[in-house]
Amino acid sequence: MKTNLFKTIFLGTGLAVFLIACSQDDDANPDTARLEVRLTDAPNPNIKEVWVDIKEIQINRGGDSAAWTPLSGTHPGVYNLLELTNGRDTLLADASLPAGKMNQLRLILGENNYVITTDGQKEMLTTPSAQQSGLKVLVNSDLTGGVLYRLVLDFDAAKSIVPAGNSGKYILKPVIRVLSMVPSGGIVKGFVAPDSILTTIFALDGTDTVSTTATNNGNYQFRDIPAGNYSLHFYPAPDSFKTVQKEVSVTLGQTTLVDTVQLELN
Repeated sequence: MKTNLFKTIFLGTGLAVFLIACSQDDDANPDTARLEVRLTDAPNPNIKEVWVDIKEIQINRGGDSAAWTPLSGTHPGVYNLLELTNGRDTLLADASLPAGKMNQLRLILGENNYVITTDGQKEMLTTPSAQQSGLKVLVNSDLTGGVLYRLVLDFDAAKSIVPAGNSGKYILKPVIRVLSMVPSGGIVKGFVAPDSILTTIFALDGTDTVSTTATNNGNYQFRDIPAGNYSLHFYPAPDSFKTVQKEVSVTLGQTTLVDTVQLELN
């Protein structure tokens, strides 16, 4: 399967932060979306290391300035952005959100932000606004239940690290913008009868294959599948039942309902 977690961030001169909606949990709540937050970066010829102290990620679902809530599953830590190059990234958060409006997101930074220059000097970065109120980004998007989203934020590190005059010191003045907000895949779901028969289902699209197993009530589900045409193959555990094949089409951000599969004896 073309798996998400997806997770690359593109920067010509800076850093990017990825929020990715993705899940392959057959029992996931259709009224929620799952978000992953990832970091990656591109090299800076003048600086050897850039360390950012990320304490928390918060979201705002409404216009009330007091409505900020922490994003669950956040992994706080001090991250060297220049280790996250050439397609490498790191997971900052993985969370499920109720369906509805997502207005803003902000990163709360700690005090341990610094750079290592090419001559090996450690220079602390001052980030007063980021520490006090967070790095705010307008999102203004609706999250539909059962749909998987990818929010890409561009954090321009080259513009964000500013020399403090001729002192040799540096200031962190973050520059962040939204690159895109799109569903990251489609969903395929259906039912196998009789539900007492253990059945494995394979979804094939060329050389890409993903599998799942029908639950004890006969339901099955594939989440976050790239758009395309798939061949579903149903393999009952007892050899006394016939295998079944169905063709389905998957659309980005939509749920495809498959007709009930009725297993038959050989």
